Amino acid sequence: MAAIEHFMHGDGDRRQTLVVVFLRGGADGLNMVAPLEDDGYYRARPRIAITKARAVALDGFYGLNPLLSDLQTAYKDGALGIIHAAGSEDDTRSHFEAQDLMEHGGVVGGGWLGRFLRARTAGTNGPLSAVALGREVPECLRGAPAATVFSSLEDFTLGANHARLMSSLARLYQAQPNELGAAGKSTLEAVRRIEVLRTASYQPAHGAIYGDDEFARGLLQIARLIKSRVGLEAASIDLNGWDSHFGQSTVMDPLMARLAKGLGAFYRDMGREMDSTTLVVMTEFGRRVAENSAFGTDHGRGSIMFVMGGGIKGGRVFGKWPGLTQDVLEGPGDLPVVTNYRNILASILQRHGAGDTLDKVFPSFEIQPLDLYA
Repeated sequence: MAAIEHFMHGDGDRRQTLVVVFLRGGADGLNMVAPLEDDGYYRARPRIAITKARAVALDGFYGLNPLLSDLQTAYKDGALGIIHAAGSEDDTRSHFEAQDLMEHGGVVGGGWLGRFLRARTAGTNGPLSAVALGREVPECLRGAPAATVFSSLEDFTLGANHARLMSSLARLYQAQPNELGAAGKSTLEAVRRIEVLRTASYQPAHGAIYGDDEFARGLLQIARLIKSRVGLEAASIDLNGWDSHFGQSTVMDPLMARLAKGLGAFYRDMGREMDSTTLVVMTEFGRRVAENSAFGTDHGRGSIMFVMGGGIKGGRVFGKWPGLTQDVLEGPGDLPVVTNYRNILASILQRHGAGDTLDKVFPSFEIQPLDLYA
């Protein structure tokens, strides 16, 4: 292990890491963190509301869905903050358009995370500085100096004769002094580093037990990369399937359980590594306040964001609660957006070295960073 650590270490290997979790499909923030003391919540959802008896109490007003109880440890430790009535200015209620706007950080080319990585004041662009767990580069990472995509470290290989193939490719790319050569060399370096990780066993720390689903396995890979000091600066992972308009609990309940168990295992596994790590959970929009006739909810506006990591003033729910009276609800009956997602991300990016570059990350938007950190 000492040899592996020596191989991985370098000037850029001990930086902070930002992990972005996107819940695609419009997660129902009111079902995840319920406003238990707002009577309008129960009037709007007489059959699907989370009751006070079932909820995991947070602060006397809000309560966690019991399926999210694995987040309670981080919340009590002060390492988890919740932002309710969060979202974007998009009011199309279209999954595609809302996700596109949020991942781009506005009507602008490239992704907000890609622009941050390109504009940040410190750091290097190593081959594993940004990774996406999945099958393609997410829009938030578009424009990043480098981004590596894979589903599993075990799948990231060139086959049995990889050493011979890599040697041949290295000679080929060395003869290319242009951007193609640089990109090829960077990719080969990523392969070499991941090959070292693949051949080393990994045991989650502190008794953490990850699930066997794709989301949990992805978080385990991210924890492994962070601990291995490969210079990971940003990681992206999705949890898909939140779009449900009927029988909501059938679709969303298993997803909430997977989300909480995955994040809970990641938090336990990381231990003190969370001091230099931030994990943010976001979704394109929330669901309508009132339940529909099919025990579900339709597309809405305001939802929820979670921020977990070092330095956060956690153990609380941020943002002013707007209430659920008819004069407050928007459009056909939606929770309004009180906190724009950019103001949450801006606070996180400041902690991760954004310096004075936030206007480049979120152009044409007046940034007012949420006071998330001590």
